[in-house]
Amino acid sequence: MHVPVADSSVQHITVAAPARLHMGFLDLDGGRGRSFGSLGLTISGLTTKVLVWPSDKVSVAGPEAPRAEKIVRGLLDHYGEAKGVHLLVDEAIPAHAGLGSGTQLALAVGMALARLFGWETDGRTIAQLTGRGGRSGIGIGAFDTGGFLIDGGKGQQDEPPRILVRTDFPSQWRLLLIFDRQAQGIHGDREVTAFKTLPEFPAVTAGELCRLALTQALPALQEENLEEFGSAIGAIQRAVGDYFAPAQGGRFASPRVGEALNWLEEQGIGGIGQSSWGPTGFAVLASATVAGKLLRKAQGRWGTNGPLYFMVCSGLNRGGEICI
Repeated sequence: MHVPVADSSVQHITVAAPARLHMGFLDLDGGRGRSFGSLGLTISGLTTKVLVWPSDKVSVAGPEAPRAEKIVRGLLDHYGEAKGVHLLVDEAIPAHAGLGSGTQLALAVGMALARLFGWETDGRTIAQLTGRGGRSGIGIGAFDTGGFLIDGGKGQQDEPPRILVRTDFPSQWRLLLIFDRQAQGIHGDREVTAFKTLPEFPAVTAGELCRLALTQALPALQEENLEEFGSAIGAIQRAVGDYFAPAQGGRFASPRVGEALNWLEEQGIGGIGQSSWGPTGFAVLASATVAGKLLRKAQGRWGTNGPLYFMVCSGLNRGGEICI
């Protein structure tokens, strides 16, 4: 998504960046010269939205203001921009929940500033400048195009992985998201340490994960075959979750989310898992009707005011939005 030259008549810019589910890594072995390789899905209902105005100084307000201000000042300095800006974070994806909040905040802020000042740039460049996309390109792809995405992993060059596959997610399918109010996913220094200390990933497992993605999940999406798609995602999630278990305390980062996912699996739901480091869990479902019934059953079992809460959303087949 390239940004056009600034329009001096513009009073403010609004940018909305959608959340994404990171549905698993494909090659944590790296024996073929590229590591990680991710698959993920852009989702509706959770968005980071920022508004920016010209100003004689830098001021930032709203949720995630400290993180947003660091991004603003870093980009203004990089592009040699002498003018100030006022930025309001109007909505924010929950932080450290496995939904890509940091990348989407960086892209929303960066693209808003680029549009306001007329910088010639794109999402990949903004991500690199703000330290995002180090292992996965799914967040950048979610902002650029939306949909279901697979990236090719991290190579030798210091740049975000490139999106290899982008396809629409079936419009009738839904996702049940499971949140834990009392937990956060691994992030920051703990994440860096985890990747350094985890054991060697079996090459044969990496091959099987790639096969599941290429010869099962993708064809199933094209054919809108939920059973086959869910089976592939579930298998990828089990393998990756078990590999990360020593770092996060189990297949799932939150035992409460794990309990809910096990409950869903007992009812025959195949496409369950955890997004990124969690703790957010997800289940892929056939329709809004099915999702609504499961939502009510889950709320009846766990309540609405406890640590767990639930939300139904759909896949989003478009990317971020820039509005004047």
